[in-house]
Amino acid sequence: MKNKGTRLLAAPYLIWMGGFIVIPLLLVWYYAFTDKTGAFTLDNLTKIFLWENYKPLYLAVLLSLCSTILCFLLAFPLAMVLRNKKVGKGSFVAFIFILPMWMNSLLRILAWQTLLERKGVLNEILLALHLPTQSLINTPYAIILGMVYDFLPFMILPIYNTLSKIDDNTINAAYDLGASFFTTLFRVILPLSIPGIVSGVTMVFVPALTTFAISNILGGGKIFLIGNVIEQEFTVNSNWNVGSGLSMILMVFIIASMAILSRYDNGEGAIF
Repeated sequence: MKNKGTRLLAAPYLIWMGGFIVIPLLLVWYYAFTDKTGAFTLDNLTKIFLWENYKPLYLAVLLSLCSTILCFLLAFPLAMVLRNKKVGKGSFVAFIFILPMWMNSLLRILAWQTLLERKGVLNEILLALHLPTQSLINTPYAIILGMVYDFLPFMILPIYNTLSKIDDNTINAAYDLGASFFTTLFRVILPLSIPGIVSGVTMVFVPALTTFAISNILGGGKIFLIGNVIEQEFTVNSNWNVGSGLSMILMVFIIASMAILSRYDNGEGAIF
């Protein structure tokens, strides 16, 4: 009876997975390996080697790596401070970092567009201070800034969750044995926080690699990432076959990220 009841409780989730995960993936696979007549082909996958598709992929990987590294450099010290201050998950400080995740990401990026545009808030402040204005909008720097702002909470929370589980006695033992702060950081704290780091890197790199809204808004439609190419293949060119083929290439990066996560993550890096 217990097994039967468990199967009944799992039925809605299985239906959900089948309808919204398995079936869409099968459709992507079908369109990726067929042409418009339904015949089998590999041309949709080899389209990635065309310069107009390879360049956006290379640029997407480069910007994603830069934003992931910046997120880590900002998140790890901040997570260390939160841990040392004994900030609990239900505190107001933790709520401030979670709050952006509850807001529409499109609205947040539109706010950055207002800040960075040539006659935006930032340049108005610089003019008021008699400082030279900056032209950041429609540049790769603006896209990286948008990625970092949008995905930073996904790096902070897993790292903080892992750091908060490190026993203080372990760190104090390193100090008692004569280890300096940096020795303790690199030999004790950093290795113990790897599950959270890997989880955070995966949660930042994958969405940054596949995004198209951030580059559309902050790039002004002048900087194309692979996500923009795929989006245009589906919406503008109505070429689902090529769009699915390029999506299959991105799945390689996602599967590789999940493989790394499953190897190093022991579950302690989960956000909640």
